[in-house]
Amino acid sequence: MDSITDNIRMLMTKSKYKHAELDEDTTSMGSAHITEGISTSATHIHYYPSTSFWKLRSLLEKCLIILNCILLFLVFLFGCLLGSSEKVTTTVNTSYDVMHADLKTQIFNNLADHSSLCLDEKCVRTAATILASVDTRVDPCEDFYQFTCGSWIKHNPIPDAKASWSMFNILDLQNNFIVKNALEKPITSMKSKAEQKAKTYYMSCMDANETIEGLGAKPLLELLDKVGGWSISGKFNISSWRLQRTVETLMIDYSMMGFFSWYVSEDDRNSSRYTIVVDQSGLTLPTRDNYLNKTANEKLLSTYLDYMTKIGVLIGGDEKSTKEHMRHVIQFETELANITEKDEDRRDEEHIYNRMTVAELETLAPFISWHSFFNQAFRKVQRKITPQENVVVYAPNYLKQLTLLVNEYNSTTDGKIVLNNYLVWQTVKALTGYLSKAFRDAYKGLRKALFGSEGGEEPWKFCVSDTNSVLGFALGAMYVREVFNGNSKPMYQSALLLTSKQYYAQAEDMINNIRQAFKTNLLSLKWMDKETFKLAENKADAITDMIGFPNYIMDTKKLDEKYEDLEVRENEYFQNNIRASWHSLKVLLKKLDQPVNKTKWSMTPPTVNAYYTPTKNQIVFPAGILQAPFYDIKQQQALNYGGMGVVMGHELTHAFDDQGREYDKNGNLHQWWNNDTIARFKEQAECFVHQYNNYSINGISVNGKRTLGENIADNGGLKAAFHAYLQWSKQNAKKEHHLPALNYTHKQLFFIGFGQVWCSTTTEEATKLLLEKDAHSPANFRVVGPLMNLPEFSEVWNCPLGSKMNPVNKCEVW
Repeated sequence: MDSITDNIRMLMTKSKYKHAELDEDTTSMGSAHITEGISTSATHIHYYPSTSFWKLRSLLEKCLIILNCILLFLVFLFGCLLGSSEKVTTTVNTSYDVMHADLKTQIFNNLADHSSLCLDEKCVRTAATILASVDTRVDPCEDFYQFTCGSWIKHNPIPDAKASWSMFNILDLQNNFIVKNALEKPITSMKSKAEQKAKTYYMSCMDANETIEGLGAKPLLELLDKVGGWSISGKFNISSWRLQRTVETLMIDYSMMGFFSWYVSEDDRNSSRYTIVVDQSGLTLPTRDNYLNKTANEKLLSTYLDYMTKIGVLIGGDEKSTKEHMRHVIQFETELANITEKDEDRRDEEHIYNRMTVAELETLAPFISWHSFFNQAFRKVQRKITPQENVVVYAPNYLKQLTLLVNEYNSTTDGKIVLNNYLVWQTVKALTGYLSKAFRDAYKGLRKALFGSEGGEEPWKFCVSDTNSVLGFALGAMYVREVFNGNSKPMYQSALLLTSKQYYAQAEDMINNIRQAFKTNLLSLKWMDKETFKLAENKADAITDMIGFPNYIMDTKKLDEKYEDLEVRENEYFQNNIRASWHSLKVLLKKLDQPVNKTKWSMTPPTVNAYYTPTKNQIVFPAGILQAPFYDIKQQQALNYGGMGVVMGHELTHAFDDQGREYDKNGNLHQWWNNDTIARFKEQAECFVHQYNNYSINGISVNGKRTLGENIADNGGLKAAFHAYLQWSKQNAKKEHHLPALNYTHKQLFFIGFGQVWCSTTTEEATKLLLEKDAHSPANFRVVGPLMNLPEFSEVWNCPLGSKMNPVNKCEVW
């Protein structure tokens, strides 16, 4: 999905895993799609290239076709080599230079003892993938990321439509191929009404009849008339305008962004119940600094103004007056940015949690009637909100200052026009992606400025992703059937002969082994008191896990019930998205009085990601990520533990990072640690802050404070996974076979497997944005940072003390 919101989401999730904050039906009000708990859509771009087969292939697809041909040749080559291996004699030199000798020598060295050599198709493919990725000219003790990914980076340029490219993106594309094939089957073959709706929605997006192009701006103009008009399009009467009515109409009836965000979610302090949550929001550009640091962002702000002006003109505005109106909107957003709290200052969840009544919220921030606002929303599900209803406010200081700002603007006619223009702009820019090509083209310049790419992927790729955001669990059912019962691409061939339960059984064992390794590591901690240690051990035992997909999606009746109130029509793409917002809002509001279901999912099955939810104390691994190179039942366990095992350890460690540690084993936010232990934890964690602060790209430093939670999880996850693998290998040494053409030990393969899942390339613009916005460190530092802190890595690779990958001073929390 090509919008500011969507591109940020893709950069921060498609190339990394994270802990989740929302369940499958929960999301903030303020976006076009709010279904399934996935960040939603605003502006979209998709283009229609020529019909030539080769031209229709992306660079990745062309590379995959060529790679398959190469792999077939390698299989033939290995067969020939085996046939002549009795004539081969070699000597093995263990020096570093010979370890990285040419490919032919490595093949013969392995063949000398081919009794433990694996030469089936899976092993050949795996070996070829590793060989195509590593750069043996680089000393692994100097830069292990460049060693494991140097060749991959060289041979995997960023596709034209992308701002970044990684193993996550490749798997995501492969999964989308599977879903595409399922969606393009006849609608009569769909197993459920929900799947039929997914097919219909997909077809409305593909727009074979060019209905979208024919309608132009009409759907949006009709919506603007319903919400009271817009000064840009010329149909607006300031004398009858009321702030309260506009906020309620746009932020409730159309679920758009505004001055703040609000949603229904688990109560942090009592995770068995739901509560209304209010938080800061309202900026269009990714970061507050995009507005406040005008010198560094002069070009970006100018491009943003051009984009706004183009959209205004497309809906009938005069260019000169539109630009002037939009300049005032940017000024208002700048003032919002000035009162917006920094992400790194909001990491203490006990500190930002503020429970109050609706009446108290009205006293805190009286720029609107909150009682009226919430009643207007919950009236849709026949639920009354009283002044004594409790809400949780995460940004009380922001709301106080917002009140002063809004009241100042609302005191003059010109100020009211700015407020209306701002609110309506939030709606317009969120919906332009469902309109004709001219609206999508208008975004290209801003996207280029933000991400270094103009976008423009093939229609089917965009539409699969878009359908997943609206009917993701219906797509999930189709995906699961394709993977385990259909022809679902070579990377899933290990699954085709198994049931899903069989395929995921080994993954479940890995989780348990990593949990045990994490608990064992707790015993060596000197900074934790005995009482807190016991509570932490109990929390680790209490972590639940879900793997693959939720069972209900394979029950057509239950799946149909989930989407039964969602109406989808093939030639109504714009209206389908409006109806999707309404459906999701209704589901969300109904939850307020329901008990919390701790088995609901935050990600759809095809998603290449994983997450931890602190209020559920739960780790989840969707089917989409449980494939090579992360995981495969036919893959060497060294690679499974180095790939998926580290992901599992990462998510488990989130339960004990600087935020996760504030939640007890039942998912409730309160202080359950000894005060002295908290102080010592912070001392240990400060080491990570300093370590990652010293990393930089193009002169921009990593923010060690903002990325602290992810860095703790990266380091703890690697340690737990490696120790779990060591324990497994002691008990299963004879089960590990060597890969052809590779002269690495199984322990070394563990680290290679870990490094290679992070191989990626990113544009300079996107890198800058990630450094300024993301809670994760860049991919290369997510590899070298944890490895520098793990003594066992240097032992396995014989890295001298004081070398870059084996510094004297190391950081450790878990």
